[in-house]
Amino acid sequence: MSTASPDAAAVEPTGLSAKQTRILRYLRENADDRTYFKSRLIADDLGLSAKEVGANMGPVADAAADIDVEKWGYSSGTTWMVTN
Repeated sequence: MSTASPDAAAVEPTGLSAKQTRILRYLRENADDRTYFKSRLIADDLGLSAKEVGANMGPVADAAADIDVEKWGYSSGTTWMVTN
């Protein structure tokens, strides 16, 4: 039995870290209700910093086959457009 935390640097089978997997799951779960996501709001919901979200969004966008993730804007923080 492992005692590692879910956010440990272990790499998930998809090639994403646990943190990146959480971000991707969050986007998938909310993409039907919203199109635009601010990094700081994702961070608040997941207990991360906006900087952590932004730094991990590239690999998340590359791995997301079922949704499109595009950097959209920078006013008052980075906004991401997520579409199915």
